[in-house]
Amino acid sequence: MADKAVPHFHNDLGVAVIQVGSREFMCIGARPPFDHPHVFLDMGTEDEIICQYCSTLYRHRPSLKAGTADPAACVWDDRTTAAA
Repeated sequence: MADKAVPHFHNDLGVAVIQVGSREFMCIGARPPFDHPHVFLDMGTEDEIICQYCSTLYRHRPSLKAGTADPAACVWDDRTTAAA
């Protein structure tokens, strides 16, 4: 994930809220091949944003490092997808 300029998150777990450490990121919906168009989301000065494709609620948590999430399994790393 460190080599990506913009973090990518997914909601395969179907959780109600994903806490993220970044205010700008990509939502991919679910992991490929069930992903939706990868959309750039920017919270600006707000603390929450909802993905217009999958309705996942993302909430900024300042205590998380940029590019990380809670639950951690919602961080998408395409290197693991390519190896599978």
